[in-house]
Amino acid sequence: MDLDWNGDEVEALLTGAGGDGLLLGAEHLLQVSRTEVPIDEATLERSGVASVDRDDLVAAVSYDTKYAVRQHEELDYRHAEGRKAKYLEDPMHNERETILALIAAPMREELG
Repeated sequence: MDLDWNGDEVEALLTGAGGDGLLLGAEHLLQVSRTEVPIDEATLERSGVASVDRDDLVAAVSYDTKYAVRQHEELDYRHAEGRKAKYLEDPMHNERETILALIAAPMREELG
């Protein structure tokens, strides 16, 4: 019996697919968090971005205003209906299963 080991090729395929999946998961988190982010003039909402470091296989969702962290952490602030603090943390927990499925989907596709 001959066996061809294609471990390096498989690893490269899965690494690329992993980056694709991380981006899908991060974009989903961004989309959901945008529905909860405090809104006045929508500056905070528009500052949201999803990114992936494909070399280290790390994804991030961030909001880039000088008050983004404060708005996220201050539980006593009053917000418009449906908008709230913890606008990134809560969707991360609530959408966990969906995000994990989105991350895994491109890898499953590569494996056939």
